[in-house]
Amino acid sequence: MFDVSVIEEPAAAEVALDPVRARLLALLGEPHSATSLAALVGLPRQKVNYHLKALEAHGLVELVEERRKGNMTERVLRAAAASFVISPIALSAVQPDPARSPDRLSARWLLALAARLVRETGQLITGAEKAGKPVATFALDGTVRFASAADRAAFAQELTAAVTALVSRYHDEAAPGGREHRVIVAIHPSIPEEPRND
Repeated sequence: MFDVSVIEEPAAAEVALDPVRARLLALLGEPHSATSLAALVGLPRQKVNYHLKALEAHGLVELVEERRKGNMTERVLRAAAASFVISPIALSAVQPDPARSPDRLSARWLLALAARLVRETGQLITGAEKAGKPVATFALDGTVRFASAADRAAFAQELTAAVTALVSRYHDEAAPGGREHRVIVAIHPSIPEEPRND
C-alpha cells in the first residue's frame, strides 16, 4: 500500500468522492471483507459489495486474499493507498493554469501553482510506476514567524535573491543529457491544525 496515490481519471475521482465509498476507503486502511465492512457501516453486505466493486474497478482498492467459507469465497480487500489526492487532470477542462494570471503575490496564483505541482508530480509517479523506477524529488517544509509585514517582505526579497543566485549557478541550458527540474518556493500564512478525532 502506498502512503499517497494520485487519482487522475475523472470517473475514479467521481467514485472516490461518493460519501459511502470515501468512508469505505478510509476503513480499508486495514484489510476487510464486505461482511466485516457491512457491520462497521451499518449497510447490507450486498450494498457494500456493490460499492467495493466500483472502487476496485478504478484501482482504488486491491485484493489481499480470498478465503473459502463453506460454499462461498470471501474476498478481503484494502485501499490501494493510505490517502488519495485528486489531480487537476481529473478536471482537465477547468484545471488551474498559473500562466493565466502570474501575480506572485496572489493567493490564487499560489493555488494554481500548487495544482500544477500536484498534476505534474502525479504524472511523474504514474510514469515511474510504469517504468519501475523511482522519481528524484526534493522538498522543504518549515515555518517562520515574522514580527511584521516589513520583515516578511524583506525575507521574500532575500529568498528570491538566494534562489535566483542558486539557479544561475547550477542551470546549464546546453548540458548534454541534462534534465530540467521545476523549482517552486511558496510562503503563505499557516493555518493551525485542528486536533484529529481518530
